[in-house]
Amino acid sequence: MLMSSSLPQHYRDILLGLGEDPDREGLLDTPKRASKAMQYLCHGYTQSVDEIVNGALFASDNDEIVIVQNIELYSLCEHHLLPFIGKAHVAYIPTGKVLGLSKIARIVDMFARRLQIQENLTKQIADAIQQVTGAAGVAVVIEAKHMCMM
Repeated sequence: MLMSSSLPQHYRDILLGLGEDPDREGLLDTPKRASKAMQYLCHGYTQSVDEIVNGALFASDNDEIVIVQNIELYSLCEHHLLPFIGKAHVAYIPTGKVLGLSKIARIVDMFARRLQIQENLTKQIADAIQQVTGAAGVAVVIEAKHMCMM
């Protein structure tokens, strides 16, 4: 992902707005570091479900629920740009196709790496699993702690 060349300047302006001296020793590289951190935390915008799945959908006669639990996630609240950190639990009932288990965790990560609210994150994950697998049903539960609520 290409970082906007103006992003470090915006972080410098934030430091100035906070009354800090962005030229002091401890803050000299902060605008560049903060820009890289934000780029990493938001890299989900550059990914697609097709890219993540990459053909890892397999024919199967299994019609029992598939569950992947305790998928660690962290995202940024779109209202405050503060982190929320937690775990996702994803379940689906296959109808002739199963998705590689690691792909479920990667789908969670892709959507978590966007500015989000937990409710939309949950729905985006469920919709993607449904779209890819054609499952008879999908359930997603996310348990998270939100720094904006502490």
